Amino acid sequence: MSVSRLFSSLKFGTYIPSPVFFHQRKAVHMEQRWRKMPQARKSSSTAATEDVSNRLRDLSVSENSGQSHASVSSVQFGTIGTLNHLPAQGVNWKPKSYGTVSGATSIEIEKPKADQATIAKDGGGSKTASAEKSDTAASKLFNGNLLEDFTVDKYTYSRAQIRATFYPKFENEKSDQEVRTRMIELVSKGLGTLEVSLKHSGSLFMYAGHEGGAYAKNSYGNVYTAVGLFVLGRTFQEAWGSHASKKQSEFNDYLEKNRMCISMELVTAVLGDHGQRPLEDYAVVTAVTDLGKGRPSFYSTPDVIAFCRKWRLPTNHVWLFSTRKSVTSFFAAYDALCEEGTATPVCKTLDEVADISIPGSKDHIKVQGEILEGLVGRIVSHESSKYMEEVLRDSPPFELEGVDLDFGPSLREICAANRSDEKQQIRALLQNVGTSFCPNYVDWLGKEGTNVHSRNADRSILSKFLQSNPSDFSTTKFQEMIRLMREKRFPAAFKCFYNFHKTDSVSSDNLQFKMVIHVHSDSAFRRYQKEMRHNPGLWPLYRGFFVDLNLFKATKDGASEVAKDCVDLTNNVPDKNESGKGGLADEDANLMIKMKFLTYKLRTFLIRNGLSILFKEGPAAYKAYYMRQMKIWNTSAAKQRELSKMLDEWAVYIRRKHGHKQLSSSIYLTEAEPFLENYAKRSPQNQTLIGSAGNLVRAEDFMAIIDGGKDEEGDLETEKELAPSSPSPSVVKDAVRKNEGLIVFFPGIPGCAKSALCKEILSSSAGLEDDRPVHSLMGDLVKGKYWQKIAEQRRKKPYSIMLADKNAPNEEVWRQIESMCRSTKSSAVPVVPDSEGTETNPFSLDALAIFTFRVLNRVNHPGNLDKASPNACYVLLVFYHLYDGKNRQEFEADLIERFGSLVKMPLLMPDRRPLPESIKSTLEEGINLYRLHSNRHGRLDSTKGTYAQEWTKWEKKIRDILFGNAEYLNSIQVPFESTVKQVLQQLRSIVKGDYTAPTTPPSTEKRKLGNIVFAAVDLPVMDIQSLLYNLGEKNSNVEAFFKDKNMTTSLKKAHLTLAHKRSHGVIAVANYGSVLHQNIPVEMTALFFSDELAALEGNPGSSSDGEKVTSKNIWPHVTLWTAEGIAAKEANNLPQLFSEGKATKIEINPPITVTGTVEYY
Repeated sequence: MSVSRLFSSLKFGTYIPSPVFFHQRKAVHMEQRWRKMPQARKSSSTAATEDVSNRLRDLSVSENSGQSHASVSSVQFGTIGTLNHLPAQGVNWKPKSYGTVSGATSIEIEKPKADQATIAKDGGGSKTASAEKSDTAASKLFNGNLLEDFTVDKYTYSRAQIRATFYPKFENEKSDQEVRTRMIELVSKGLGTLEVSLKHSGSLFMYAGHEGGAYAKNSYGNVYTAVGLFVLGRTFQEAWGSHASKKQSEFNDYLEKNRMCISMELVTAVLGDHGQRPLEDYAVVTAVTDLGKGRPSFYSTPDVIAFCRKWRLPTNHVWLFSTRKSVTSFFAAYDALCEEGTATPVCKTLDEVADISIPGSKDHIKVQGEILEGLVGRIVSHESSKYMEEVLRDSPPFELEGVDLDFGPSLREICAANRSDEKQQIRALLQNVGTSFCPNYVDWLGKEGTNVHSRNADRSILSKFLQSNPSDFSTTKFQEMIRLMREKRFPAAFKCFYNFHKTDSVSSDNLQFKMVIHVHSDSAFRRYQKEMRHNPGLWPLYRGFFVDLNLFKATKDGASEVAKDCVDLTNNVPDKNESGKGGLADEDANLMIKMKFLTYKLRTFLIRNGLSILFKEGPAAYKAYYMRQMKIWNTSAAKQRELSKMLDEWAVYIRRKHGHKQLSSSIYLTEAEPFLENYAKRSPQNQTLIGSAGNLVRAEDFMAIIDGGKDEEGDLETEKELAPSSPSPSVVKDAVRKNEGLIVFFPGIPGCAKSALCKEILSSSAGLEDDRPVHSLMGDLVKGKYWQKIAEQRRKKPYSIMLADKNAPNEEVWRQIESMCRSTKSSAVPVVPDSEGTETNPFSLDALAIFTFRVLNRVNHPGNLDKASPNACYVLLVFYHLYDGKNRQEFEADLIERFGSLVKMPLLMPDRRPLPESIKSTLEEGINLYRLHSNRHGRLDSTKGTYAQEWTKWEKKIRDILFGNAEYLNSIQVPFESTVKQVLQQLRSIVKGDYTAPTTPPSTEKRKLGNIVFAAVDLPVMDIQSLLYNLGEKNSNVEAFFKDKNMTTSLKKAHLTLAHKRSHGVIAVANYGSVLHQNIPVEMTALFFSDELAALEGNPGSSSDGEKVTSKNIWPHVTLWTAEGIAAKEANNLPQLFSEGKATKIEINPPITVTGTVEYY
């Protein structure tokens, strides 16, 4: 079987991410305040050679992934694995019209000096001797053979200097409920404090000084960083007024001298739509990083606030919860607001329940709007509250000095006036930043005088860097990190670029580069964290990871000195991270939780992210998609009904308006916001569902130009977007209906015995014990597109059972099968070979060895994949890697989620001996060779390319070893007859409806926390029934009343309501969080009943901790019975009915105590 044929038979989908988005500009004054709650709740060279070659200039490597750059094509090398892809108070902003501002004091924008502007054709300006010297150095780098001629020997050293990092992406192995429980436990024991901040809806922007650079998440030198730099510059102007230029210079010097980086959430309306177009363009500082000479360390939040107040930078809204009562109330408050919360009620509620509240410099409501993305909570030191009080006392709020100054055109005006291309917009933005923040444009527009603006560097840099001697501790740890990621084949890439800032120092013995570590999948962070648990000395894998690389030669004497210094540094550099843990264990120090609001998610996930499915696959597929998302979020049934009605109407509206032309996700709010506003106006219920709508900011005229529609990260993944499900995701019908068809397909690997299994099913006398005809279509005998042929057969024979005898290895094929199910009214059942799998692949090496062994024993295979095929084992590796990126659990869960069931084909004996080391090591050798081959040549056949000879040797080696272990390989396989029998049993169970989906392990459990409506004491029904029986024996009136009520079966639940969200407010409900799940005694003092109602009067007592529990209801009671058509809430009127002589009261003396637990409903 040829590789070209293999790849032509598979469809590889390309995910093009939607851009993200972000308004205006001017502030009046700053009046920050922080509030400490009442005491009762208180609680981070030699000259270059003259030989010129065209090697680097002519180098052309296509971009694999990532952010676009103006006039720059990003080059990835060393791609690994698969490419799976806080609000302020008292801050008033003045919106500015797009015309000229009258009456404002004018301030001159700093102009670039002649010797600083390196713009040439891209911006003008004369060159000085310094500029000419820089051009000469750049020419040596770009037009010479410096990198090619740079050889690695024992005198070759490297230095890696981290330039920018953001926090590592946290991936909790525990469920949300487990994380909450641990957080509450730590706070309750005084071991930590819960710190919560607002999640502004924007993009990551990092700044390390004018030499250190400006960065987005996985890129730099593009429109995203230009916009970020402009907003940062404007922030300094608004804060410092006429002193802005001086302060900008001082700030740059401070960052450079102290090797620091600031990270900000950049929120603008020019970069694409999120949940709501912001009213202002702004940024909020989210992290300050000390890069130093060792491991980067992050400032604590109090230190971030002190730092920002010193430089007058915007801070986030932060709340601290240091007592059990406050932390439990916080989680309860979120659960009560998660489906309806907007900025105003969320912030107000958290202000009430928190021990300390520190409003941010930017009021989310005034600068972004009411739609709030979410909250981020993390455990910090138990001393944090005390330290925060000291910082707030010593670092008072600041006044804005640039309120009445005219800074020139706004961000939106600049983008609107420069819409010819991205490069023009970037240049215009940078020119308005001024030279303090942007003395040159080389990161964006290239180097003047070289005629080469590309920053692309050769792929060999990574290998030369890893082969070189580390010159310091940081380099040693960085090399360790990269080696691990390459060895484990993490889904990440290391992009390398020329460092334009350091061209003056370039020589044949001294090369300068900049590296971007681009993680393609969140699974890499999870896997890396696991490695760190085994090797605590590893440095973290950061989000936003940029490093300056220096390769240089040292003399013999100099080399020994560098080596000695490196040893000294390695032994003496402290781990700064330890001091930042505040006495917390590693696991607890990294304990974080992200909590988003449904009003945001319905816009971004359900509307924006569903546009492609809606326009390409139609309303049915779109409905399946959004229903699946809501199920994963555990959205309440009521909200699911409301959202389904609204989204169905949206689908009809937008398709009718746009036809078959898909609405751009970058400006989807242009259509969605007016629709949502009109929908909200129809009823208060709709208004609550939508949250907030109206006052649309129109962005079409000032949108930044983003090449290819990509986002600043190159791989937009706000939350994992899920493919549309089949008609009944993860729920198996009572039986597969006889008026439906059935598709049996095989997500497997060649050699898994699918064809043999299909033959056995066809020839079985009993078959599937179903009267529908069974057909099979063998992929190796079909010419053309196989799955289109299957679809044609489904349309011709809609009620038949089709055995799709072809490997279905990727999600693109699964999507096609789902589409067939919807269009041809059928169900689908995946049949997969059973295997333990690895951390990153659903199939183990044992299974791969068996599949390969079976293929090599084939003769005259219809698909030409047998022992006569010269590269048969390579083809097996190609299929094996198509499953990379998912472990077995994730693989099976995905299939069950999509198709509702899963059939496992027994493969390996459970009591088998371990795989011989010779087989294991040879397979691993092939996997490593495959990685090298695919990184360099992609899909090129193994008989061609750089590694052709290595492949020939490996093919022979693996065959010899497998045949040499034939007896072992035959002994560990489940007999085929048994496999057939078990598969038939499973398929018959599914057809009959007897199938039960496997339970999901706790590590992947979905969020069980729903939308809280009220708090109550949950009482045992048996105890209530016993109480009523005893009352009836003592009182004939009671016995007579309940005689025909059959309370034994009619009373299913019993509770005493403590507070209701609608009647008493979110805070009242949330305050019972401190006694959640605790036993509370309830004294029953009387029984009330009328012709239509019956209830027990009850008084709740105290918890085991002595906390008194009081109901917010005027009359605390337990509703026992209501007549047909009477609502339970009418029981509140029984005391009034009794006073009017319309109800009976039976005193219970002495009172009877029934104990229950406090729960949320």
